[in-house]
Amino acid sequence: MPISEFNAALNQVCAEKGISPEAVLSTIRLALVSAYKKEFPGTPEEELTAEVDGETGEMKILQSGKDVTPAGFGRIAAQTAKQVLLQKLREEEKSAMIAEYEQKIGAVVTGHIFRVDGGVVVIELGKGQGIMPQSEQIPNEIYRNNQRIKVLVSAIRESEKGQQIIVSRSDPLFVSELFALEVPEIHSGVVKIEAIAREPGSRTKVAVSSSEENVDPIGSCVGQKGVRVQAVVAELGNEKIDIVPFNDSLDKFISASLSPAKTLDVVLDRDNKEAKVTVADDQLSLAIGKEGQNVRLAAKLTGWHIDIRGAERPEEANEDNLEATGISKRAIRALGEAGIKTLAELKAKTSKEIKEIKGLGPKSLQEVQKLL
Repeated sequence: MPISEFNAALNQVCAEKGISPEAVLSTIRLALVSAYKKEFPGTPEEELTAEVDGETGEMKILQSGKDVTPAGFGRIAAQTAKQVLLQKLREEEKSAMIAEYEQKIGAVVTGHIFRVDGGVVVIELGKGQGIMPQSEQIPNEIYRNNQRIKVLVSAIRESEKGQQIIVSRSDPLFVSELFALEVPEIHSGVVKIEAIAREPGSRTKVAVSSSEENVDPIGSCVGQKGVRVQAVVAELGNEKIDIVPFNDSLDKFISASLSPAKTLDVVLDRDNKEAKVTVADDQLSLAIGKEGQNVRLAAKLTGWHIDIRGAERPEEANEDNLEATGISKRAIRALGEAGIKTLAELKAKTSKEIKEIKGLGPKSLQEVQKLL
């Protein structure tokens, strides 16, 4: 491309892309000096400068102010300038793309899987690529090339390859945003997701509220015949979702968080953010959940430690009494001062925690450890 044509193209492209021509010309000057150094390696670089005429596009190499532009250097100069312009355009386009996705952090976008490389999923998002590390994937979910997929824009992260768009399907916010897409009442702000707790690929608990008395927040999220919640469940690969009512009354909220189990009583220890919850014996396993998942998610949802116990029959209550265990009064007193009043509370402690209780001598400690 002739120099004059290149100059016209430079101004046109810079205007279209919103790039400063001077910024490009400055980069071209540096690149020209570098190109000259490759042709004439013995020349001291500090003596070299390059000139690019912004009007005519003419390019010169000066050594200590003297024109030393070699014959035929115009072709090299044109190629160098073209490469610099293309590189600058790529950089500007990537910067614009990154800026666009910075505005989308926390939003769900749709893309296609470009490739799966070493467990990392690369997703085409239109203008850019999203990177989904294994930590942001739903466990046991299978990803295939060209698969259409929804992801949450999670972060813009620096890497050796520059800035990367990190996307996620395991983030709890992904579930919240999926509900916002399916439930108009959430999008409008009438229904609000107050809290969410998630174990990706397995189960999620969502607490919702409504700003209008005539709008049922749970019904809004479930939808007619369950169509709304089922759309979210399907997107998550049949992950179970519990939708519970949020309540400003902590005992009621904690009770609801243990759904589908029914509770009998909730006693709060506000100083330690602990809740002792009593359930009927036939509800105990349901309240705790498989491998403790239900109570674990309820604790995450509410931000409180939850201790669940069954409704004790009189004889069971006696069996839980520390005095009925036969340990010494000294040991009972030391345990009581540590806040341990029952056998169940004692068994909830680890051996390390027991050893750290003040007032338990070697003999008393041995008595207590036999009960664990």
